[in-house]
Amino acid sequence: MLVETAIDDGAPVKAALGISLLSSLLVVSITLGSSHYTKAQLDALASRVGMVYWIASADSRTPIFLSAATKNAAWFHARDNESFEIIELTGQKDKDPYYRVRFDSGKEGYIRPEAFLDDFNLTILAADPLASEKKKATEAAEVERKRVEWIRSQPWTPAVKDAAIKRRPVAGHTPAEVKRILGNPVRVTKITGQSVAEERWQYPDGSALIFHNQLLIRMEIRARQVP
Repeated sequence: MLVETAIDDGAPVKAALGISLLSSLLVVSITLGSSHYTKAQLDALASRVGMVYWIASADSRTPIFLSAATKNAAWFHARDNESFEIIELTGQKDKDPYYRVRFDSGKEGYIRPEAFLDDFNLTILAADPLASEKKKATEAAEVERKRVEWIRSQPWTPAVKDAAIKRRPVAGHTPAEVKRILGNPVRVTKITGQSVAEERWQYPDGSALIFHNQLLIRMEIRARQVP
């Protein structure tokens, strides 16, 4: 399976010329009619077989696909954010080509090459539009996995481990342990001028942890406001 990448300013000129040539070939084909596709044009269209693309809604619209390789077939709209692979260019013998595609849901459909090109870079993209969010989610899941794994490896009682996994540190934890359980605080306030060294750690959700002599003594959770 191949994934076609979108062209940017640094992409090879050869690749850009290939896309331009394919566009020109399709424009000529639309003008002349499907029966006038040449072998070179069909070969150019077939070069997309094996490529993966993504659906992106534009103005609440997604591209239309057919249930069969015929203009009178039932049609359906692709789902937003779904990907599909072009698995075949049908109709080459009769010079009446359709792309046969398979969505990640397993559903198959057909689309005319002209229609595909019309929607390319509008509602059909060569790169996953959610790639950045998916990467962040994957990284966050890995961080959480390591956090839980570390907690389970500690010589704590089952109750303390369960509370830590649920992000509820208990009295007696050290600052280093709290960081492994909750992450870094957004603000640390050190209280001076008293017999016991005190630190107050503030977290984004409004909760505060109070340490005396480098040991957690209590956790204050901000009450949620009822709308």
